[in-house]
Amino acid sequence: MAAIDAHFRRDWPGFSLDVDLHLPGRGVTALFGHSGSGKSTLLRCIAGLERAPQGRLAVDSEVWQDAGRWVPTHRRPIGYVFQEASLFAHLSVMGNLRYGMKRVSDAQLVSLDHAIELLGLGHLLDRKPDRLSGGERQRVAIGRALLTQPKLLLMDEPLSALDRGAKAEILPFIEKLRDHFALPIIYISHDLAEVERLADHVVLIDQGRVVGAGPLADVQSDPASPLARSREAAVSLRGVVEAIDATFGLIAVAVAGGRLLAPAPAASVGEARRVHILASAVSLAREKPGRSSILNVLPARVVAMNPLDAVEVVAAVALGEDGEGARLLARMTRKSWEELGLAPGQNVYAQVKSVSLDAGRAEGAKN
Repeated sequence: MAAIDAHFRRDWPGFSLDVDLHLPGRGVTALFGHSGSGKSTLLRCIAGLERAPQGRLAVDSEVWQDAGRWVPTHRRPIGYVFQEASLFAHLSVMGNLRYGMKRVSDAQLVSLDHAIELLGLGHLLDRKPDRLSGGERQRVAIGRALLTQPKLLLMDEPLSALDRGAKAEILPFIEKLRDHFALPIIYISHDLAEVERLADHVVLIDQGRVVGAGPLADVQSDPASPLARSREAAVSLRGVVEAIDATFGLIAVAVAGGRLLAPAPAASVGEARRVHILASAVSLAREKPGRSSILNVLPARVVAMNPLDAVEVVAAVALGEDGEGARLLARMTRKSWEELGLAPGQNVYAQVKSVSLDAGRAEGAKN
């Protein structure tokens, strides 16, 4: 059941926003699209910073905007993390965190001590913002937002101002937010790798309109989705570590409909991980291939195909002989598709040349 219902319609000179969304009440929903597509405008409407007269917003059945109701921004139980940390320069880290605690709330999402521990801020509490790295400042900003005890956390490209090292530092902390709290997080990004690592649900926005929405893996594996046209098209699957082969540095990860071998980052049996598979790393065969260097060869069924241009197509296959498992994308030439006589409903073998696992735990992982 959707916990966030958002409908906004408003025209500006040269741009209009028209969206109707039903979003889950837990996990990360990523708003993804190119610069100027309307992501930040939509987030500002949700926050009440932009007023769309033709709009409705309900969060956990609590109406914040409707024809006869308007809850101003300062009365909406939201936490907001911007591109820049915007900390108070005259306050220490502890002072900035305590500032977030000024909002009175009936239910406590997180305590001060828990926020400090979760975000690794214990050794920074006496420092002023000018003595923090970019990643540290954003961790403080996230902690301050959490300590307002929000019912909804909004994050507007929180990593865009950071260098690669700082991004790598802060991503695990955002994963912790996703995994620890029954809290909806709406996260804006134009970085597909961020979306694939963090999101549970994704909304694709173009020119103020929703062009795709749903669970991340469903949107990724739809060959008609705008994501499938990218050279970096991929699917992100939920997997569970089944076995570890220390001799060859591999782990076996179970996904719906099959089992995959992957190079082994730190892992333990039973741990949940996200598995990332590029469409360009998947090839299809009508018959089971002989011995080769490809370790992952799984029975599958073609479920859909979409032409990319006159030369290439992208196909979706569902793992398992019954075609009931997780879906992958396979990018290939139109010539290969036609010479193999492929068609939806046909059983094939999916040869997965490479599999990568996110460094952090997948959603739902046990601590």
